[in-house]
Amino acid sequence: MIDPYIVLLLATVGLAALLPASGRAADTVDGAATGFIGMLFFLYGARLSTREALDGIRHWRLHLTILASTFAVFPLFGLAAVGLTPWLLTDDLYDGLLFLCLVPSTVQSSIAFTSMARGNVAGAIAAGSFSSVLGVLLTPLFAAALIGSGGGFSAGTLLAIGGQLLLPFLLGQLLRRWIGDFVKRHRGALSLIDRGSILVVVYAAFSEGVNAGVWNEVSWRRLLALFGVEAALLAAMLLLTALAARRLRFRREDRVVVVLAGSQKSLAAGLPMASVIFQGQAALAVLPLMIFHQTQLIVCAYLSRRWSRDPEAAGDGDGQAGDGHAERETVNGDGDGGIDGRAGGGARGRGDQAPAGAGRAIRSAPA
Repeated sequence: MIDPYIVLLLATVGLAALLPASGRAADTVDGAATGFIGMLFFLYGARLSTREALDGIRHWRLHLTILASTFAVFPLFGLAAVGLTPWLLTDDLYDGLLFLCLVPSTVQSSIAFTSMARGNVAGAIAAGSFSSVLGVLLTPLFAAALIGSGGGFSAGTLLAIGGQLLLPFLLGQLLRRWIGDFVKRHRGALSLIDRGSILVVVYAAFSEGVNAGVWNEVSWRRLLALFGVEAALLAAMLLLTALAARRLRFRREDRVVVVLAGSQKSLAAGLPMASVIFQGQAALAVLPLMIFHQTQLIVCAYLSRRWSRDPEAAGDGDGQAGDGHAERETVNGDGDGGIDGRAGGGARGRGDQAPAGAGRAIRSAPA
C-alpha cells in the first residue's frame, strides 16, 4: 500500500531539510539536476515508439475521454480551488495544487492497475503514452497561462523549458531508430537512472526551499488541509470518470481504463517539470503532487483489487475483462517514460508481462 519509492523521496526531503546544499555545493547539485532532467526526457523520447502509439488512435473515443479528464477537467478543478486561498491554502500551496492538475497522467501505474482490474491493458498503454507526449507540450504552456507570474514565467522561461524538456524528448525520438533496442534491453538499469535522477531533482529543489526559508511559511494545519483537498479532488475525479465512461457506453474493460488513467497524475513527469518551471519555489510546488501520488496509489490499488474479484463492480455486469486479444502486454519498469509492445486494442506485447491478479504486488515507478 506504500510505494517504496515514496519512502525514498521522503528520505531525500529529510536529507535536504537536515543537510541542504549551499554555496558551491548548491551550484553543483543544481547543475546535476539540470543535466538529469534533460537525460530523463531524452530517455522518455527514446522509449516511446511513435508507431506503437499511433496504433492506438483507432480507439479515439477512449483516448479523448482520458485526455479531456487529464487536461480539461482536472485544470478546471484546480482553477476552482482558488477560492480556498488564503484562508485554507497558502498561495504557494495553491500554485502547487494547480500545477498538479496540469501534469499528464501516469503510464506504468495506470497499466499495472488496469491489468490487475482485468481491464483493457492495451488501451491503457496507448492512453498513457498520448498523455505523456502531450504533457511535454501542454503542461508548461498551461502553467504559463494559468499560474503566470506566480511561477516566474517569461518568454525566456518558456524557451528554457523547451530547451530542457522538449528538445531532449524530440532528440530521443529522432535517435530511437538507432538506440531503441539498446534502451529496451537495458531498461532495468536505465530505470535506476530515472529514479536516481528524480531524487537529485527533489534534493536540489528542497535544498533551495530550505535555504530560502519557505518551510517556515507552512504549518501542519495547512498540510492537513492540503491533504483533505487532494483527497476530495481524487474522489471527485474517480466519480466523474466513472459516470462519464458509463454515459459514453464504453465496454466494462474500457471503463476501467477511463477511471484509472483519467484520475491519476504522473509524479515522474511532474517533478522535473516543476523544477524547471518554478525554480527556487519548486519545493512547495511539488509537495501537492507527492501527496496526491501516494493517495492515488492507495485508492487505485484498493479499487483494482476489488474489481479483480468482482468484475461487475466496475461495469454493467458483462464480467468480461479485455477484448480477448491483449493477453500479454508489456509494462516498462522505467517510470512514466515509455511503452513496449503494441498499443493497439488487440496487440501482443513483448518483454515483461504486466502484473495481473488481485494478490500480486504492484511495483510502481514514480508514476
